[in-house]
Amino acid sequence: MLNICNVGKIYGKNVVAVDDVTLNLEGGVVGLVGHNGAGKTSLMQMIATLTRPTSGQILFNGQDIVANPDAIRRRLGYLPQDFGVYPNLSALEFVQYFAALKGVSDPKRPAQVLEMVNLHGQAARQASTFSGGMRRRLGIAQALLNDPDILIVDEPTAGLDPEERQRFRHLLSEIGFRKLVIVSTHIVSDIEGMASSLAIMRAGKLVSHGTLDSFIAKARGQVWSATVRAQDYEALSQNVKVLQARRHDAGVSLRIAHPSIPCSGAVEVEPTLEESLMAPVQELTA
Repeated sequence: MLNICNVGKIYGKNVVAVDDVTLNLEGGVVGLVGHNGAGKTSLMQMIATLTRPTSGQILFNGQDIVANPDAIRRRLGYLPQDFGVYPNLSALEFVQYFAALKGVSDPKRPAQVLEMVNLHGQAARQASTFSGGMRRRLGIAQALLNDPDILIVDEPTAGLDPEERQRFRHLLSEIGFRKLVIVSTHIVSDIEGMASSLAIMRAGKLVSHGTLDSFIAKARGQVWSATVRAQDYEALSQNVKVLQARRHDAGVSLRIAHPSIPCSGAVEVEPTLEESLMAPVQELTA
């Protein structure tokens, strides 16, 4: 479906935002993970044809979207990180407005997408009164108006409370059953329960791509649980990567990433996805 071939993006004379990225994607939810400034948003904007690559190709169903951007624009939904609403429009009027902009001729479609994101009961309510999570769902509604094959969502849970984050993750997971959903985030827990694969970016480069299970499998044997005396903790932490530390009466309970047993009494444990990405083996390029 989507083939990103040796894509690079340079701003100005020498600011490299994306560096020779190659990535082939089909269906499901793909988590695009990396720290702020890793190049995630620049890559997504190129896929959405908002900016052009400096080098390389992006193909959608075999068509070059740089040479022919309309090939993907008709089949694309995009929700940027900063998504505003028009204060004087109701939720239904808002999606009707975007339907007109996108050339969606079916008059029933705006109401349908509001139902898909569970906002049909709020259709007459002014969008400016919505909570952060409701606004994000309204943003997804407008992105789904043209029944896209690819949905791109940038930092979808930023600023949401825990309940809204969970609801939003579930919504994206359901959409991923039928579409290709690309979700950019630097918070691994946001995509742990919904992504079918991860693409990890660092300093503009794609450093690894695989299923969630493959990342966890690579980290097995490198994540440990241990309890140490409080006075021993500081010395140990200088030599190992401490993932979690919790003080209590018996000492300090630790989870540690290390390629071999880090201290006396340490027990190998099953890594979480977030711990897997911090284990030493994951620092190698795919």
